[in-house]
Amino acid sequence: MQGIDVIILIIVAVLLLIALYGSIRHFKGEGPCCGGTSSRKSQEKQLMRPVIGRKSLRISGMHCENCADHVARALNTIEGVSANVSLKEGKATVSYDRKISDAQLRQAVEAAGYHVSDISA
Repeated sequence: MQGIDVIILIIVAVLLLIALYGSIRHFKGEGPCCGGTSSRKSQEKQLMRPVIGRKSLRISGMHCENCADHVARALNTIEGVSANVSLKEGKATVSYDRKISDAQLRQAVEAAGYHVSDISA
């Protein structure tokens, strides 16, 4: 091997290690993805009337805090719903001040690009 070949091989190896490290962080939910940063967090929505119930949604497909924020914003677009989403637990806890169907919650999450596997009261 010539000197230039060794240099190119070292550069390629370093680039592969950097890409591997970033991928591992991404899939563990520690790095940013989805075009956002992991430090961004939306404010919790305040309900106008007293809370009459809570539901818990199991959600798959979230990889970072930006994903969790995206799910929270999707659920918070529903009138009378305030959502708190946990990336680590893979779930959203929804408080509501009026009757909300499971179908409405599922539709909002799935329209945002995620999957709801279970909804419980």
